[in-house]
Amino acid sequence: MAGAWPQGESETVELKTSLAELKQGLTSLVAMLNKHGQGDLWFGVSPSGQPVGLMVTDKTLRDVSQALAAHIEPRVYPEITSLEAAGKVCLRVQAAGHQKPYFAYGRAYMRAADEDRQMSARELESLILSRNSAALRWDNEPSTTALADLSETKIRRFVERAGLPWDNTANALAKLGLVQDGQLLNAARLFFADQPIQLRCAVFASTTSATIIDRHDFDGDVLELIDEAEKYILKNIHIGMRLEGMRRVDVPEISRAALREAVINAFCHRDWRDPDYIQIAIYKNRVEIRNPGGLFDGLTFEAMRRGNVSHRRNPLIADLFRRIDMVEAWGRGMPLILENAPSVEFREIARLFVASFERPSASLVSTPETSPVTPENTKETPEKNQRNTKELLMQALQAQPCLTVKALALAMHLSDASVRHHLRVLQADKKLRHVGPTKGGHWEVTAPDPKENP
Repeated sequence: MAGAWPQGESETVELKTSLAELKQGLTSLVAMLNKHGQGDLWFGVSPSGQPVGLMVTDKTLRDVSQALAAHIEPRVYPEITSLEAAGKVCLRVQAAGHQKPYFAYGRAYMRAADEDRQMSARELESLILSRNSAALRWDNEPSTTALADLSETKIRRFVERAGLPWDNTANALAKLGLVQDGQLLNAARLFFADQPIQLRCAVFASTTSATIIDRHDFDGDVLELIDEAEKYILKNIHIGMRLEGMRRVDVPEISRAALREAVINAFCHRDWRDPDYIQIAIYKNRVEIRNPGGLFDGLTFEAMRRGNVSHRRNPLIADLFRRIDMVEAWGRGMPLILENAPSVEFREIARLFVASFERPSASLVSTPETSPVTPENTKETPEKNQRNTKELLMQALQAQPCLTVKALALAMHLSDASVRHHLRVLQADKKLRHVGPTKGGHWEVTAPDPKENP
C-alpha cells in the first residue's frame, strides 16, 4: 500500500481530512476528470499526506456512492475503497472518464495545479468542441450525395492505386471508411464525384492584383484539381533546364516538389465548411497558394516550421491522400516544403492560409540596376535604350541561360518580336550564341559582363 499512498496534492490527487468536505471533494474530482480524464480523491488524509482517519462503515460507502451519482454529471462509476495506515482508516475514491465536460452540482471545473477553477463559458465551449471534434468534422459528416452520383471509374482507379482488392463500389467505399450507417460521408464526394469543387487561378501583370493577365477556373475532383493547379503554375513561371547525361531535365524557378506539396496541403487542410475557393495567384515576384481556413487547433507558424507537426483538420481526407502516397502519416509535408523552398513565407489573412513562394526570375530585371526599359520610366535616347535592352538581355541570360523568348519578353515588358530582334543583333555581334536545338537549347554569353565595362 505504501506505493499507492499519496505524498501530497497534485493535478490528479486531492486530499480531504473528513467527509464534511464531501462537496469540495466532488468538485475536485470533476476538475481532475475535465483536465486529465482521471482523479484520485482521498478522505481522512491531511493536505500534507498524513493520515488523520475517519469512521468508515457500509453506510459511509453508500452515502459517498449516492452523492457521486446525484451530484456529478455525466455519471461516473468510481472505485471506492477503505485503506488503513498507521492505525488510521481512510477512504479512497478513484474515477476515470472521457465524457467531458463533467459537472459537480451543476457547474464545470478545471484543475490547475492543486486548485479547482470554475470554467468560463468560452472554456466550456472549447472543451465540448474538442470532445466532439470527430463528430463535428466536415469530412466525417453524412453527405447529401448519392452513391449513383459517384464515378465508378474514379473509385476503381483510386482502389487500384491504393493497392486494395476490388469487388464492387459499395464495398470499396466501406473499406476506405467512406460509409457510415449506410450513408456516404462528405469526403467521398470530394474524391469521386464528377465535378464537385472548383479551383480559381490567375496571373497578374505586376506584384499586385491590379491587372490580370490570365484567369482560369477549373472544375473537378480533388485529385484532378491538384494536377491542374500544378500544371497552371508551371505553365506561368520560368522553366530552365539542365543536362543529365544526354537527357534534358526541366528545372522550374520554384521547386516543383515544394509547390506540389503546398497544393496538396491546401486541399487536405482547408476548411471545407467555408464556401470560398482554393486560389493560385501568380505575380511577377511570387506565387501564392491560398486556402480557406487558418491555422488549426492552436498550431502556430513557429511550431509548424519546426516540422513533424501534423494538426489535421480533415483526418479522413488526409487518410485518403496517405493511401495513395500523396501525404505521409508522419506530417513530413511541411519539412519537405521548407527543404526545397527555404524562402517560402506563410501567413494568415482573413482566415485564409497563404503559402508564398519567391520567384527568383523577378530579380533579373526588377532591381534598380536592371529596371525594365519602358517609355514610362525612361527619357533616354532610342540609341541608349537599345543598348540598355541588350545589356539587360545578356545579364538575364548569363544568370539563367535557359530563359525562353516568351519569358524574357514578359520579364522585360517587351514584345516577343522585339526580344528576337535584339537576340539576333547580339548573335551577329558575337556577344551571344545559342547552343543546342531551337527548342530546349540554352544561351551562352560570349562577351564580358556588361556591368564590368560601363
